[in-house]
Amino acid sequence: MDIRPIFEHELQDVYPVVAELRTHLDREDFVIAVRRQAALGYELWGAFEGRALIGAIGFRRAHTLARGAHLHVDDLVVTEPQRAGGVGRALLEQAEKEARRHGYDRVYLDSRQDALPFYYGLGYTQHTSTLLCKELGAP
Repeated sequence: MDIRPIFEHELQDVYPVVAELRTHLDREDFVIAVRRQAALGYELWGAFEGRALIGAIGFRRAHTLARGAHLHVDDLVVTEPQRAGGVGRALLEQAEKEARRHGYDRVYLDSRQDALPFYYGLGYTQHTSTLLCKELGAP
């Protein structure tokens, strides 16, 4: 398995994999969103078996008053047939390596309830804050 950054010309090809997680995005919206986020420091990396993309992780460097400097994982997805095969672990290890490279000692991420056992198994713990959201509707 080869893990490396996704290049601009590959974004269209990454969409089917990321769409397994981000079902609300169509291909065009996905490409636009990644380009916009990349301008703000978002990096998208892929796990490849040969030429086939089998997983992706998107993360960004962040610094907040509450958490200090850290890496935040926004997206982690592994194709259905490859799940439970170590791909997600390898992608997170790559993100952690990138965090260390930037001098960060923490990685944060948001998770769905059903994925919590996976993250706990890799040493992640629940943060003391609770994420809240309020839908405001269209402006």
